[in-house]
Amino acid sequence: MSSPDEQVIVVDAANVIGSRPDGWWRDRPGAARRLLLKLAHLQQTLPSTTIAVILEGAARKALDGDPLDLAPLRVILAPASGDDTITEVTADYLSLTTPRTVTVVTADRGLRQRVQPLGATTTGPSWLWTQLDNL
Repeated sequence: MSSPDEQVIVVDAANVIGSRPDGWWRDRPGAARRLLLKLAHLQQTLPSTTIAVILEGAARKALDGDPLDLAPLRVILAPASGDDTITEVTADYLSLTTPRTVTVVTADRGLRQRVQPLGATTTGPSWLWTQLDNL
């Protein structure tokens, strides 16, 4: 059961990963796997926050191979468009009867324009990287 002041962070994984030129393009699943592990660690430090991360395209393969212990991180595999899935997940969280703040992490202007009218706030990948780098 969620508390009335629960925070939800919806992560546009492709956008966050792509915001750092660290060679991620050579191994998209590996880059996604590293992000997932960092987000799972962050999730452990934020008990009243739900983190939902959306993987699309080649990054979906991050879950192949050795199993990852990501609990309680919520990982969602986009069946097609990552932006469509992020918008749907955001709308779902905002439609729940328990009040919550939903923040979408992305630098994608088009996605921001889709989720803000739903009631979500947005922030860029640098905010999330700061949180992850300070763990």
